[in-house]
Amino acid sequence: MDFYYPNFINDHWRIEGEIWFGDKNHFVDIEHHTFRKEEIVRFLTEKGIAFYDTAESVIRHKDNASDAFLEIVKPTDIRTLLAQIPLCQAIVTTGEKACSTLCSYFSIDRVPKPNTHIVIPNLTNGVGESITLYRLPSSSRAYPLAFSKKVEAYRQMFLDVFQ
Repeated sequence: MDFYYPNFINDHWRIEGEIWFGDKNHFVDIEHHTFRKEEIVRFLTEKGIAFYDTAESVIRHKDNASDAFLEIVKPTDIRTLLAQIPLCQAIVTTGEKACSTLCSYFSIDRVPKPNTHIVIPNLTNGVGESITLYRLPSSSRAYPLAFSKKVEAYRQMFLDVFQ
């Protein structure tokens, strides 16, 4: 996969389109049944939003996107990554596996529930500000939450971060 959330039935880019442009199809290329990657990258660059995986090496024990059968072989060195983006204010996860991987990395005992956030203990960005960890609901349609509720959860996080 050459970008994040490329599966056409995943609603991540529809959620972002709805929040930022009032149009869930803003990033959707309906004719080609895909997303407009170049437009997404341009938008993310303008907003200062970055994406990265919580693991650098994984094993998928079944040929599907479910995290239930995903083994983390090598987690991402988040501290080294954050050194490259010193103005980072928040880390956002969109699923339990990603959030638990980060919590383990930062020695956080309790994984936040969906739609909650915590300040990561003993972690500041390059200008001395605390970094917040947000756990949002999965944008997968398999996650049992209405699209509108997912939009509101993501919208609230963006309001918090971009205030």
